[in-house]
Amino acid sequence: QVQLVQSGGGLVQAGGSLRLSCAATGSVSSTMIMDWYRQAPGKQRELVATITSGGSTNYADSVEGRFTISRDNAKNTVYLEMNSLKPEDTAVYYCALVKFVTASGRVIASWGQGTQVTVSS
Repeated sequence: QVQLVQSGGGLVQAGGSLRLSCAATGSVSSTMIMDWYRQAPGKQRELVATITSGGSTNYADSVEGRFTISRDNAKNTVYLEMNSLKPEDTAVYYCALVKFVTASGRVIASWGQGTQVTVSS
């Protein structure tokens, strides 16, 4: 079974930057999609960014132009570079390995443990 181990995150002032990492252990197909999600207190978990095996990316409107998702298939690791952070970016961030995508949504194979990102104003 694949395990996802996250690192990075922490406390930063508004306008600052952070980088999150998510390393997969176990058998991971290089064809699998990887996502970053976040969940703020009292809110539903939302999809922030996604990357395919070929490097195609997609972002939520709220982070477009500020966040960058990337992956190193040789290291089974996905990254989320977060710039120009805002207080509303405060949340617990999770990486996820997508098993497959259906018409009704995504089926997740594994979740990272989550990491807190706090942006002070």
